[in-house]
Amino acid sequence: MRRRFTQGEDGIRVVAEINVTSLVDVAFTLLIIFMITAPILQGGIEIQVPEADAGPLSSSEALVVSIDENEQLYVDDAPVTFDEFDATIEQLIKNYESDEVFLKADADLRFEIVVRVLGRIQES
Repeated sequence: MRRRFTQGEDGIRVVAEINVTSLVDVAFTLLIIFMITAPILQGGIEIQVPEADAGPLSSSEALVVSIDENEQLYVDDAPVTFDEFDATIEQLIKNYESDEVFLKADADLRFEIVVRVLGRIQES
C-alpha cells in the first residue's frame, strides 16, 4: 500500500485511501458461501411429491398443508388430525397475509385423501 502526501497550507498531510479490492474479494467469497449453504439449510417434512409440468411455486407467506404417505396431515410442519384441520382451517387461512394455500401430498397417497383436504381448503 502506497502512502500519498499532499502539501497544503498546514504543511504535509497523509492522504488516507482504502483499498477496496480486498473488500470486494471478501464480499464475493461470503456471497458464494451463502449461495451454497442456503439450499442445504431448508428443512421440513420429507414428502415424495409427484412430478408436474407446472413451474416452481413461490411460498412467501402462504399456508403450507402437507400429507405424508401414512396419511398424516401437517400444517406448516406441525402434525394435526383431520378433525382438528376441519375445525380450524378457516382460522388458519385468516392468520396468513396471503390467500394462497399450498398442498403437498406424497405420490403414493390415496387420491381420495387429497381430494378431501383440497375440498375443505376450497370451502374455506
